[in-house]
Amino acid sequence: MMDPLTNRIRRYWPLALPLAIAGCGVVPDRDGPPLFLPCPNDAPNAVPRVEPKSRYGNPSSYVVRGKRYYVSPTSRGYVKRGLASWYGRAFHGNPTSSREPYDMCAMTAAHRSLPLPTYVRVTNLENNRWAIVRVNDRGPFYPNRIIDLSYAAALKLRLARKGTAFVEVRAIDPSGFARASGPIDATPEKAERLADSTPRETRPAKDAETAKPASSQEPLRESSGEGDLYLQVGAFANRTSAERLKTRLRASVEGDVRIDAMQDDGRTLYKVQVGPFHDPAHADRIGEELARIGFDKLHVRFEPSRQRTPIAAGSSDEL
Repeated sequence: MMDPLTNRIRRYWPLALPLAIAGCGVVPDRDGPPLFLPCPNDAPNAVPRVEPKSRYGNPSSYVVRGKRYYVSPTSRGYVKRGLASWYGRAFHGNPTSSREPYDMCAMTAAHRSLPLPTYVRVTNLENNRWAIVRVNDRGPFYPNRIIDLSYAAALKLRLARKGTAFVEVRAIDPSGFARASGPIDATPEKAERLADSTPRETRPAKDAETAKPASSQEPLRESSGEGDLYLQVGAFANRTSAERLKTRLRASVEGDVRIDAMQDDGRTLYKVQVGPFHDPAHADRIGEELARIGFDKLHVRFEPSRQRTPIAAGSSDEL
């Protein structure tokens, strides 16, 4: 039988198809929504409950196409923003990494590093719609995506037609839900309180995601249509190094490149970013182009429009 993780890789690495299908002899159909019976547009949220870790899908680390990913020992304190995508009928009924059958109409998701299972609240930062899903699979393996949603979850967040959207993923402490009374979907405010019941601790040392998470205190925007989505390629304490990278990027990829000078823990950082992008799908394409030329550790940034005051240059080496 095909390893469940290999089964998920088929979606992202078509060149690996001959190897991936060798164990099952079945080539998945082109991905998309259900062909016949539709999933509900507003499926009920997954209800968090305390569960043991899955017997499958939780190695200390694993390798996909030469890149090693580390599985976090805990989901405690996890908050991150980035692009979300979804997967559908091509995988419906196939085993996930936890060896549970994938149900495209269930509120589930795939994540590269969170332990299986983990419950997370996903907020679409483009329209402030939110959903609670159960992470039971591995992926996505595109460089600048952080979560792959089931089709039902994508419908609930209103990103199915678009394909991708900028989201915030926040881990949930299931014990907080067990203590809570009343329906999970009562109000967004209640869901916010319960999601925040996860203690804010230091992120796991071996998280596959190396980007520093955006502050949880940053206010949500009603829309990302103001062009405030950026792909961050590097951060330097030396402006000269940032300028060199900026020059290289301008010669290599399509799109504007900026240097964003900001204070971080008392240090001046010069962040080299490509953007802004009005369309997450466009950012996704540029992210793939950057990965092809060696920039595969991208940080996605979503920022409110505001004026910034230039900051004097620092003097230390690249961070």
